[in-house]
Amino acid sequence: MTGGAAVEDQGNRGNQAGRVDPADPADPAEQAGQAGQAGQAGQADRVDRTDPAEQADQAGQENRTDRAVTEEARPRRRRRHGRRIALAAVAVAAAGAAGAATLGFGGGSPAGGTAESALPPKTAGVTRQTLVDTQSADGALGYGPATTATSRLSGTLTRLPGTGDRITRGKALYEVDDRPVALLYGSLPAYRALTQGVEGPDVKQLERNLKALGYSGFTVDEEYTYATAEAVMRWQEDRGLDETGTVELGQVVFAPHAVRVESLQAGKGDLTVPGGKVLSYTGTTRAVTVELDAADQRLAEKGAKVTVTLPDDTTVKGRVDEVTTVIDPGDGQGEDARTEVEVVVELPGKKAQKAVGAYALASVDVSFTAGTRRNVLTVPVAALLALQEGGFGVEVVKGATSAYVPVRTGLFSGGQVEISGDGIAEGTTVGMPK
Repeated sequence: MTGGAAVEDQGNRGNQAGRVDPADPADPAEQAGQAGQAGQAGQADRVDRTDPAEQADQAGQENRTDRAVTEEARPRRRRRHGRRIALAAVAVAAAGAAGAATLGFGGGSPAGGTAESALPPKTAGVTRQTLVDTQSADGALGYGPATTATSRLSGTLTRLPGTGDRITRGKALYEVDDRPVALLYGSLPAYRALTQGVEGPDVKQLERNLKALGYSGFTVDEEYTYATAEAVMRWQEDRGLDETGTVELGQVVFAPHAVRVESLQAGKGDLTVPGGKVLSYTGTTRAVTVELDAADQRLAEKGAKVTVTLPDDTTVKGRVDEVTTVIDPGDGQGEDARTEVEVVVELPGKKAQKAVGAYALASVDVSFTAGTRRNVLTVPVAALLALQEGGFGVEVVKGATSAYVPVRTGLFSGGQVEISGDGIAEGTTVGMPK
């Protein structure tokens, strides 16, 4: 007998013993003695008989106390573990493809074991579709990252462009001592004087520009011949320069395309020396710059297509143009340096450029395609069960019965997950939580 039950039984015996039956022929003195003994044993029979209301209140409190003790002391019924499987609480990331977290409820589940409890409250069908996993990142709409132009000449800056000016091939980017420093197109920066007899890719880059500007009489190759020098002299004459046939270091600046002046780092009349900053420039078309963590570099493959969402929720198509690894040194106050990936997304086509034309600078959302799985079997992520013995499964429902079937998972996207396994086919019915 438990302690609570003993208290209840003892109190009941005391109450019964304390009740004096007027019809009992026993000696009144003996009855009084029995009543006194019962009062000592039961304690609950101590009431003020002169106040009926107080008696009722105390009796009610005692009854409630007795019931509470009895309820607490009563043995708890063991719950029957019907399902021998650990169910899963599956969480999907905002992009729609994070994974599942398990919550074990005890017991193991044999592969393909039959469910021992009632059918699931809801069901869903296995479908065949293409899953596309996308991840989003914040981007800045502008003209792409800026590049700093540094002088290779000593002298005085006699002419500078204005902020926002656009400079095309063959035009002066700035002037030093009234001599123009021309913009030419190319990815290789100028690093030496180009003259007759030298060879290399920088020679070919120069000759391409001369041809694009209308000069001829030479072969576009990596050899700086006399014919090349003659074309250079004609170009120098048209620019008002000394006709030397040699392109001196600092006489031209190479950029991949036409440029837009972003800002000036020097003023007209300032002295300049080799290495002195003159101005910074960007491309002339609108672009988006995105900074990714190094772990997400896989998202940014050159040429990959992306979707850009503008502040008014308009979407335009973009393409990854440049991917550069940069080092963020931190704030210098104990913050560690970080490696980041700077991605430049170009917005090709007149339609895209027109759509972004209303914004000078703006924050935008860029969606990268992280993975694509075509024509695969899928179920809602919530249908997954994490098996205690490891891996995932689904509850396959057939008529009035169901069975747990282990599955292999693939791509997660938009609340769906790719699955495969024995007994899994298009149209198969699987259990779902309520």
